[in-house]
Amino acid sequence: MEAIEQFVKDVNGLVWGPPMLVLILGVGLFLSLGLKLMPVLKLGAGFKLMWSGRTAAGAESEGEIPPFQALMTALSATVGTGNIAGVATAVFLGGPGALFWMWLTALVGMATKYSEAVLAVRFREVDERGAHVGGPMYYIRNGLGSKWAWLGILFAIFAAIAGFGIGNTVQANSVADVMQTSFGLPHWVTGLILMVLVGMVLIGGIRRIGHVASTLVPLMAVSYLIAGLVVLAINAADIPAALAQVLGHAFSPIAAEGGFAGAAVWAAIRFGVARGIFSNEAGLGSAPIAHAAAQTRNPINQGMVAMLGTFIDTIIICSITGLVIITSGTWTSGESGAALTSMAFEGALPGIGNYLVAITLAVFAFTTILGWSFYGERSVEFLFGVKAIVPYRVAWILAIPVGATMNLGFVWLLADTLNAMMALPNLIALLLLSPVVFKLTREHFEKEKAMGL
Repeated sequence: MEAIEQFVKDVNGLVWGPPMLVLILGVGLFLSLGLKLMPVLKLGAGFKLMWSGRTAAGAESEGEIPPFQALMTALSATVGTGNIAGVATAVFLGGPGALFWMWLTALVGMATKYSEAVLAVRFREVDERGAHVGGPMYYIRNGLGSKWAWLGILFAIFAAIAGFGIGNTVQANSVADVMQTSFGLPHWVTGLILMVLVGMVLIGGIRRIGHVASTLVPLMAVSYLIAGLVVLAINAADIPAALAQVLGHAFSPIAAEGGFAGAAVWAAIRFGVARGIFSNEAGLGSAPIAHAAAQTRNPINQGMVAMLGTFIDTIIICSITGLVIITSGTWTSGESGAALTSMAFEGALPGIGNYLVAITLAVFAFTTILGWSFYGERSVEFLFGVKAIVPYRVAWILAIPVGATMNLGFVWLLADTLNAMMALPNLIALLLLSPVVFKLTREHFEKEKAMGL
């Protein structure tokens, strides 16, 4: 096991080195500039489209689920342990400055997520069951042509395997850990409960996943945000100093303090970007798989809905978590992961804070497991056809209790590594297909302008 862990550690150092961070941020910046900062400037329009897309219009019936449910399915997979444990890990390893780099990753990541969804809807297909399927593997094959088909196959392989890390075992492990700490529930019991609940939902496919996600995700996200704002109101006097620390340590090293070992600027960048990507998944190519199933004929509209996922996940939810941890002062305690977030909430809300985090994390992780199961299914369908879906579902469900009892450190390391392996083919495709995104976007807004909208 030590040899395997060391090998994964070596690979992780390679795939998350400076070239990968430059590529993720660089592609996001390139797309942002190519779109003339449209994702940020049209944020309000995106929220209007999201609200109007709660139900599909008759003429917009191509697809399996309404645009709102597509966003909630994508959010169900992105709003997970990364928002609670991932942010805490980033601050613990990189200091408060890591939060700044998470913000930067999200701002350019909105253009990345927008472009992914535009291409997913533009190049999607209808499979033998009549379902709309899409994502990086399809826009690589249909957008770049047969000579690039190998890149689509690589993405599908990485996504099918990566799902078991970022979308399954990491989630199950984090839930089991926090449930044992808060309620004394053994890891294996949590694993079995999660396995049964996930199995019950997966039987219904994407429509049931979309329905469950559109109910649970808004409810838990709003509840968590309200709780976080209450804590920040209690710690209001410390907010200016916390923001000064975030901005200051984004560009300057921070000395060891209490249980915090100290961190260089590189650590703030590395863990801020890595955990930012782990949380919002912009550039990974996972979310467009869900958006390809949306009931829409307009790639631009779905792209504008999709970009909200990155904004909601990182700029809103991760910021609340990060600021709660920094204002509470617990980031120097030596704790990490979900335990650090629990400590921060418990300090301001004694007697209920840790239970609140435990329940929120459990629901977030549950919906993440559902969302990622769909991503994995679509990936194996691309590789082996629809006959591979049921065996993949079985393997997915059985992996949950295994993940719940694994070592957390190795699970995080493996998931982090697989993230980067997924991102590479997708980022290459986004660069090569960016002229398509720019052209479709320009034509859409020119048409809107001509119609006086």
